[in-house]
Amino acid sequence: MTACPCQSGLDYAHCCQPLHQGKPAASPEALMRSRFCAFALKNTDYIAQSWHLSQRPAGLDQDDGQQWLALEIIASDEDGDTGWVHFRATSKDRHGLAVLEERSRFVKENGHWYYLDGTPSVTALKPGRNDPCPCGSGKKFKKCCG
Repeated sequence: MTACPCQSGLDYAHCCQPLHQGKPAASPEALMRSRFCAFALKNTDYIAQSWHLSQRPAGLDQDDGQQWLALEIIASDEDGDTGWVHFRATSKDRHGLAVLEERSRFVKENGHWYYLDGTPSVTALKPGRNDPCPCGSGKKFKKCCG
């Protein structure tokens, strides 16, 4: 069994994989977790399918060397067919570590939640050698992603 990249604590087969295979997300948070997982696995088909058609970009390029390491859900809520999720996602690329923080908006249509848009901010992350690794492994940064 493989742990799900969304860090829910569940196995991928019982967490995000069913959504990646077409099962509707139960909530905006579940969709956000499955989208993070899809970014981590470079599943551009799912990323595009889970994006509302009115906001979906023409193409997605996932060959930028970016690795998605950790997801933290800060808060989420839904009201009828609209919802939002405030999250932080940690990534690593050739320039180092960064944190994407965003409050995303979602809409439910025909029983499926879709990502609409968000207000993102990206900041560089510079952990110390002996700090906990931002990927959530529990190891020191120097022994993990450092």
